[in-house]
Amino acid sequence: MAEPAPGAVPTLVITGIRELVTVPPTPAPRRREALRQIGLVKDAAVLISGDRILAAGPERDVLARLGGAADMVQIDAGGRVVSPGLVDAHTHPIYGGNRAGEFEDRTAGKTYQEIAAAGGGIRATVRHTRALSHTDLAALARPRLLRMLAHGTTTAEAKSGYGLSTESELEQLRAIRDLNRSLPLDLVPTFLGAHEVPDEFRGKREEYIDLVTHEMLPQVASEKLAVFSDVFCETGVYTLEETRRIQEAARAAGLGIKLHADELESTGGAELACELGAASADHLIRVSEAGIRGLRESNTVAVLLPGTSFSLGARHFAPGRGMVDAGLAVALATDCNAGSCNCESLTMAAALAAQYYRFSAAECWCALTANAAWALGRAGDIGSLAPGYRADLVIWEMEDHRELPFHFGVNLAHRVVKNGVVVAGAGVDR
Repeated sequence: MAEPAPGAVPTLVITGIRELVTVPPTPAPRRREALRQIGLVKDAAVLISGDRILAAGPERDVLARLGGAADMVQIDAGGRVVSPGLVDAHTHPIYGGNRAGEFEDRTAGKTYQEIAAAGGGIRATVRHTRALSHTDLAALARPRLLRMLAHGTTTAEAKSGYGLSTESELEQLRAIRDLNRSLPLDLVPTFLGAHEVPDEFRGKREEYIDLVTHEMLPQVASEKLAVFSDVFCETGVYTLEETRRIQEAARAAGLGIKLHADELESTGGAELACELGAASADHLIRVSEAGIRGLRESNTVAVLLPGTSFSLGARHFAPGRGMVDAGLAVALATDCNAGSCNCESLTMAAALAAQYYRFSAAECWCALTANAAWALGRAGDIGSLAPGYRADLVIWEMEDHRELPFHFGVNLAHRVVKNGVVVAGAGVDR
């Protein structure tokens, strides 16, 4: 955490906050009762210097710190709710093509697996994505990411995985790099070359895994294009042993570990994520009791993606309520992607989590901020409104923090502040 410099000069003050959701820092991901402790302050203010929080708390106390600061921007929140900027810990925003037809096929009764077996799914997006340069991919992703920002997301993980060739995977990661330089949204890049086995390697799995471990990963590491490596560990995709081999190579290359785990079937993915010391295990719709025990005893964050179950028309959702009650560190994410969840709104994920996981509003706030930051290795910098933390926050069209999952289907972000600057919402023309 970067502390404000001694004698830091205030540059922005936000007053008139009816409810301030501070989500105070904790030394480890939040669990059980800690997931309901959002550090709510009424009649509050936030004081910012540059890109850092100077103070956040009761308005009287914060204003007492102002002194005679000059040239300071002042914003009246107008009796609204303010929170940390939201953190989306699992997204796939870099792709070409459009799979709206597959959604219609699913509503007509086809399963995800049936569509994939017929040449749809991930491999359909691969065919479109391979034809595009990193400049093309960045141009397509830009409006998706700006929609995330407009809905209150100030940091998002962004995966490759729709190229499945060395050059196309690198081009996706280069697009993420370029977007990181040009957008007022922080992207945490993840290499997902093991998202599927491409068509040309059908029947030659070992050759493709060798390509991922001996060619793709070294080049990704050499260009410093990713922070994490992810693998789709699932029946019909990558086995536990294949996943272990790929992720051990990723760790040797200096990347952190994430896993798509137990989404379609219970395969032991959660257990493997814990064994590998992964930052997160994601999806977990079919997680086993052994997987829940492993996650409870580790610091691997369980990233839940209710929008995916909803979009796929699934009757089975991850056991979110049971996972929280069992003591798991849980985060929420959109899984924004080309086919199985085409949604950029984390507030929609909160609404679904309240309905299908029975999460309280407070649990949703913590799962979208502090715990999501832990899942990205960014705890201590984002996810809380505390002195020294990055000045990422959202002024919401809410009078009560419990409106987060209650009022759905619209954009509730009134203004979005990134690094101490208003970047989206009222008064910002994009």
